[in-house]
Amino acid sequence: MIVPWCYQPEILSHPSLGCFLSHCGWNSSLESLVSGIPMVGFPQMQDQLTNAKLIEDVFKTGIRVKVNKEGILEGDEIKRCIEVVMGGGEKREDLRKNAKKWKDLAREAAKDGGNLEQNLQYFLKGL
Repeated sequence: MIVPWCYQPEILSHPSLGCFLSHCGWNSSLESLVSGIPMVGFPQMQDQLTNAKLIEDVFKTGIRVKVNKEGILEGDEIKRCIEVVMGGGEKREDLRKNAKKWKDLAREAAKDGGNLEQNLQYFLKGL
């Protein structure tokens, strides 16, 4: 089935989902972090490159695809990345552990009286 639009946070929160292949736009990256889903990043331009670097090197919740010498992304590379995220092994476990950590941190910040509410109140007082 092909649909013209779907609610991505609902899909990312489904328990059967194992990873998210994304262009690494900021909204998608944030939704993945909040949902605790490891990513395979396929950035194309602008902020997507920085977001993919953050996902892989700072948050440590995903990996980036690598293009060949001609700048072309090959199918075997996508397969390799998905197998790293979905397969067995230490890297998969590290990605999942870090994804859960960021999900828990996001939920804690969103609780009543959490950092999000505190920062919003601070902002509003400054207006």
